[in-house]
Amino acid sequence: MKITQTGGAQPVAATPAAQGTDTAAKPQSTTVRTAPAGLQSDALKPAQAALAELPDFDADKVAEIKAALADGRIGFDAGKLAALIRRHHGGGA
Repeated sequence: MKITQTGGAQPVAATPAAQGTDTAAKPQSTTVRTAPAGLQSDALKPAQAALAELPDFDADKVAEIKAALADGRIGFDAGKLAALIRRHHGGGA
């Protein structure tokens, strides 16, 4: 995941992924995930192929969460998130 904007929470315009169009089902990344050469075997290849076809995130779930935030059905506490990030990365709090 790449974070490209800093600051407070900003409203997000509806995107094709949020509107449920066909583009939501397509992976956003063309990166192919493969195991190191020593771990590859004929038994792993079908699983690796299936994994490579999956999107990097669940676009429907993201759209559902965005809608819930916009409607006020769930809340967002930026201070709590920041404290959890600091704690996870060894910053205390």
